[in-house]
Amino acid sequence: MSSTSSGITAINEKVQQESAFVAPLRAELEKVVVGQRYMLDRLLVGLLANGHILLEGVPGLAKTLAVKTLAAALETSFRRIQFTPDLLPADLIGTQIYNPKTGDFGTRKGPVFANIVLADEINRAPAKVQSALLEAMEERQVTIGQETFALPEPFLVLATQNPVEQEGTYPLPEAQVDRFMLKLKIGYPTLDEERRILEANARTEVVRDVRPVVKPDTILKARKTVDAIYVDDKIKDYVLSLVFATRDPAAYKLNALAGNIRYGASPRATLALMLAAKAHAFLQGRGYVTPQDVKSVAPDVLRHRIIPSFEAEAEELTADSLVSTLLDELPVP
Repeated sequence: MSSTSSGITAINEKVQQESAFVAPLRAELEKVVVGQRYMLDRLLVGLLANGHILLEGVPGLAKTLAVKTLAAALETSFRRIQFTPDLLPADLIGTQIYNPKTGDFGTRKGPVFANIVLADEINRAPAKVQSALLEAMEERQVTIGQETFALPEPFLVLATQNPVEQEGTYPLPEAQVDRFMLKLKIGYPTLDEERRILEANARTEVVRDVRPVVKPDTILKARKTVDAIYVDDKIKDYVLSLVFATRDPAAYKLNALAGNIRYGASPRATLALMLAAKAHAFLQGRGYVTPQDVKSVAPDVLRHRIIPSFEAEAEELTADSLVSTLLDELPVP
């Protein structure tokens, strides 16, 4: 047996041991959130890959409920921030308060100091508040006055937004959108799922009994195992090809995309795609990444990092349809 295959066998065994928490965690989430398996799986991918997630969908699709349930099942601190047009950056990160007795300024930390932060309806707040999240999301620290404070670990921002066409919403700046590892498009439940929702929740008092089944240390330990998951050179080349093809489709003979992408994905997309694929493999109980892992997470990693050209918009081509074409036409190793 070669050293590579013996190494893969060892990491496979470790993944199967370390991923034992996934089944009870999923079961706890599904006690409250009916259906939406895709959303719940991607929340776990973000948690394991240490990446922030943006959830987009019309109101009432259990986006907020899913995040609150995840936080409750993880035994972590959780804060929900309702974004509104009159929200100020200090409402988010905290501020300095003058103490007349001592003549000094004390620091009052804002709700961003939690393990899981739910930024609800993030696109209802103006740009200055949205940008206040940037340092926290990227550097995992916050500066208040002259002091810089580290945020707790794990630290995850899960933001929800309504489709931008709705009234009273502000499009997120590209710089901030790029900070989200994944952007999920949440759709309506199926008829059977909605019947289960009806039977479980059509009452005046809904009891949601969520038990904490996973400790934060378990997640941090699992992340180290995710880092160790084996990635073949062919998979690395495939990830790089997917990202580079969004910047120069003609070089990859993708004629259907040529001229339809104004801006391609950034290098942050390459890192996000690899990490998310590793986390996806971990959730399947595997110690190695397959091309299908990459294809599964690619739409969520790329849809918010590709800006269609004016010609594409005129033909009603969306970022999602361009990513779908990319995945269909680029050869898989």
